Amino acid sequence: MISFLVGNIEEKKENCVVIDVNGVGFEVFVSNNTLVSLPMPGENAKIYTYMAVREDGIFLFGFSSLEERDVFNKLITVSGVGPKLAITILSGLSLSDLIVAIINEDSKLLSKIKGLGKKTAERLCLELKDKLNVLGIDDSSSNSFDVNYDEDAVQLATDTLISLGINKNEAYMLARSNAANNATAEEIISKSLRGYKG
Repeated sequence: MISFLVGNIEEKKENCVVIDVNGVGFEVFVSNNTLVSLPMPGENAKIYTYMAVREDGIFLFGFSSLEERDVFNKLITVSGVGPKLAITILSGLSLSDLIVAIINEDSKLLSKIKGLGKKTAERLCLELKDKLNVLGIDDSSSNSFDVNYDEDAVQLATDTLISLGINKNEAYMLARSNAANNATAEEIISKSLRGYKG
């Protein structure tokens, strides 16, 4: 089992990096969050890894932190979630937002992640809620969402934010986090744009 790699970032591609470790190039599949956090090609990096051995090959999945790898290891224990889908799930939200969504059983938010269906999202919440609680993330933090919200207003606000060029997952996250106390779509959009950093 390969636990981590330390080497030179040779290439960064979508959901994948090539790291040169003493002249050997390892192709490692990573989440968008890890991809963004890794240094530019030509610089040194440490990537924590998970090695998946299957009939069609050996695949390495990489993480910028042990916390992300811990969540990945929990995700793949859920029926229907393999390593590649787990990486997709980790790409859909920030790590803390993903954990909070699962702990709060926000399957609607999770099912917005591309490739993650409603049933699998509900299964994630059911099977991982208690397991993720032990990671020490406070579910009453600023990342948690108000339970009193207008679903239609959130959807309308999300669609509007997407039309303004914000990606689907981020648009929903912004809308959902600004939907406290049954805010109207206009209020959600206004608050979202004020807090949006691009």
